[in-house]
Amino acid sequence: MDTDGFTTCLWFDGQAEEAARFYVSVFDGSKLGEVVRNTGATPGGEDGTVLTVEFTANGQKFVALNGGPEFRFTEAISFQLDCDDQAEIDHYWEKLVEGGGEHGPCGWLKDRFGVSWQVNAKRLTKMIGDPDREKADRAFKAMMTMGKLDIAELERAYAGGA
Repeated sequence: MDTDGFTTCLWFDGQAEEAARFYVSVFDGSKLGEVVRNTGATPGGEDGTVLTVEFTANGQKFVALNGGPEFRFTEAISFQLDCDDQAEIDHYWEKLVEGGGEHGPCGWLKDRFGVSWQVNAKRLTKMIGDPDREKADRAFKAMMTMGKLDIAELERAYAGGA
């Protein structure tokens, strides 16, 4: 067994290479790895078409698989990005929806492949976990009214301002 963590496999319908290239473009320091092509022995794909693409994005290992139309992504699985500041939130909020994704509520979005992401503020996690439940509840309620998270507005709500 590989003791260097695990690899997340993402199932696509013919878009594995496009998706891998997109994710590598979003995160600094990311890279493409091995591309495996279909052969006569692999089911479902024409000879020479992409079967899998290995890639690393934001330090995480992935393999993109062209598995066919049987399975789709749902919000039951999402990737959470814990951002240090508003500029980072703004960057990922826009970059991840490029080419046909959609913004959602409370910092959630879907990219153009249907993969769900949570563009979160590290500070928010601390606010809503505060033992002072009044402060935590104010921050949580403010978050529930937002699409893209606004750290300054979250801080105001947390501190008791409106």
